[in-house]
Amino acid sequence: MKQYTEYKDSRIEWIGKIPTEWEAKKLKYLFSLRSGESAIEQRCGECLLYGANGVIGNYPKANIFDHKVIIGRVGASGEINIAQRDSWISDNALIVDLFHRSHFKYIYYLLKSINLPERINKTAQPLITGGYIGNFLAPVTDFDEQEAIAVYLDRKTAQIDELIAKKERMVALLKEERTGIINQTVTKGLNPKAEMKESGIEWLGMVPKHWEIKKLKYLVKGKLEYGANEVAELDDLELPRYIRITDFDESGNLRQDTFRSLTVEQAKDYLLYEGDVLFARSGATVGKTFQFKDYTGKACFAGYLIKARPNKDVLLSDFLHYFTRSNAYENWKNSIFNQATIQNIGADKYAILSLPLPSLIGQKEIAIFINNKTAQIDGQVAREQKSIRLLKEYRAALISEVVTGKIDVRG
Repeated sequence: MKQYTEYKDSRIEWIGKIPTEWEAKKLKYLFSLRSGESAIEQRCGECLLYGANGVIGNYPKANIFDHKVIIGRVGASGEINIAQRDSWISDNALIVDLFHRSHFKYIYYLLKSINLPERINKTAQPLITGGYIGNFLAPVTDFDEQEAIAVYLDRKTAQIDELIAKKERMVALLKEERTGIINQTVTKGLNPKAEMKESGIEWLGMVPKHWEIKKLKYLVKGKLEYGANEVAELDDLELPRYIRITDFDESGNLRQDTFRSLTVEQAKDYLLYEGDVLFARSGATVGKTFQFKDYTGKACFAGYLIKARPNKDVLLSDFLHYFTRSNAYENWKNSIFNQATIQNIGADKYAILSLPLPSLIGQKEIAIFINNKTAQIDGQVAREQKSIRLLKEYRAALISEVVTGKIDVRG
């Protein structure tokens, strides 16, 4: 890409050299910052409230802006957004008031390039302030070139964003395909021509004629059990891992960044064995499951989880786990919630969960089929997600290179 003819030292550590005709200025000489206003309780019209992460609610029309750059100051501190016309700006954000000869979109891209969230995290800044931002040094050029940079970046980032959106749609479709495969096989089997029968359960519908319907409590060893009520204070890798609801993600994978452990004495009555399935019993994650499988070392589980240990003579752990990824299981959960005032599923409710059950051989065939199919889909998803990540990194790098003068975008 084209570069400028001559460069000079910017005196800004994170930038290095800038074009000779550019200047290094503190941001407070380019714009002022003021806090947004407190939310007004009375609602009126279709005006939008903008906070740290963009639109967060409908509130009365109070101010009219053509465009405003806003900076999140609470929660997602340092996030940069643009507020559109008829926007009420909440006090969770700082409003950028541009001085003369500052182009708003250039300032938007310039602030993006500074990467405030990362800088704030490193300083543990509890609440971002105008003074903190205003003292940042940044490269500045004249208004006409600012406008040229803004036009160029608008065009290039729109192209990148379109590619990202296409790949995100592909990921969504792949995940839908994955869910569809699980839904079909764990409730209808692998033979599309199999004779069907009514299950007698509204949320389940038709199942293959030779399948049984059995409650979970008859398919596990012992009773469904609650975990330990212990405080997660230790992080000793030599001790049993203490698995909590927050330790596994929506895909049922164990997170590595939340490791906590219990002493051997605390863990001994709550140890997990290969194939155990954990069910979340309350809160926003109620019904989410985790299969304890292929884990190196010992682990135990927390009190907001319920352990089911499948009886291998009648129920395969893989089949149970895949069933909890199906729409049928979601329908069952919703039927439970409809009968209660709070979202809470205890061991007594999980115990009477009805499972459509093929033979052990059938369960194994279904599990192998799903394993193979989902492995292929997961591979595609991983490739698309990597591509999305690289595109986002390229987008950020491009913005930084252009607003710091490393690339000359003039005709």
